[in-house]
Amino acid sequence: MKALITGGAGFIGSHLAERLLKDGYDVAAVDNLSTGSLKNIESFKKHRRFNFVEGDILNATLMETLVEQCDIVFHLAAAVGVKLIADRPVHTIETNIGGTEVVLDVVNKFKRKILIASTSEVYGKSETVPFHEDDDLVLGSTSLSRWSYACSKAIDEFLGFAFYQQYDLPVVIGRFFNTIGPRQTGLYGMVVPRFVGQALKNEPLHIYGTGQQRRCFCYVGDLIDAVMNLMNCPKATGRVYNIGSTEEITIEALADKIIWMTGSKSKKEFIPYETAYGKPIDDMMRRVPSLERIGDAIGWKPVTGLDDTLKIIIKSFREESVL
Repeated sequence: MKALITGGAGFIGSHLAERLLKDGYDVAAVDNLSTGSLKNIESFKKHRRFNFVEGDILNATLMETLVEQCDIVFHLAAAVGVKLIADRPVHTIETNIGGTEVVLDVVNKFKRKILIASTSEVYGKSETVPFHEDDDLVLGSTSLSRWSYACSKAIDEFLGFAFYQQYDLPVVIGRFFNTIGPRQTGLYGMVVPRFVGQALKNEPLHIYGTGQQRRCFCYVGDLIDAVMNLMNCPKATGRVYNIGSTEEITIEALADKIIWMTGSKSKKEFIPYETAYGKPIDDMMRRVPSLERIGDAIGWKPVTGLDDTLKIIIKSFREESVL
């Protein structure tokens, strides 16, 4: 069995590739390295069953060659991160919608099963917590580029369902909630690696907004288990599934926890969104998934708590600083 991962050198993509290799798959990974990194795949890049291709999912000819040679596709490539989205809205829209359209066209040509990675961002400003997959979406103003990501990923979902309904293409959609673990970068607004990096340097931890926003953080290894099981579950086809943790914490409490766990001398520094991103940013106070649907489908729930996940991340940061 051969799997293709788009965005295969990214944070989640590299962990998925590693897991697939462990489970005996042949793995091809394509990534343009705009946010991914060769460092993420360094430990298995020379594996005899792994093939990395530096390229763009917008290149239909390349994608046709890669998809024809595989059996299943994990479509993870996307423009992600609040900072990247705020800075490059055109890139976000073109990559997410245009890229998914190219991938689905090619996958449909060869009738391969595909999992599309979506995001909790599609729920937008909804205050109906926990979020259920069939809830209405509540997006902010089109004048705020921050919502271009949520909208583009919602279109990705519409495209996936359209190909399933019109062409009977086997499509599974996973809505990823905040996912954390080793290899994640803080360059594009991801809060945990940013806090850990600042804490280990005894630098101020920059908390955007009030810090009272509540989030749930899922260990990447648990998310990969969900993704693998969904792809191996025939009845999961044609549906969307929340994948994430339900363990809530405020961003300020997260900062306190990381300072304590690292033994840091860092202080907390609160920064307005507009200062942090150079423009107004709409945010939501809570984001919690309902896990009923995925539990019914594959019996999945996260097994790694936040404290254990943070220990793994802090350990990986310290090991990297020694190398």
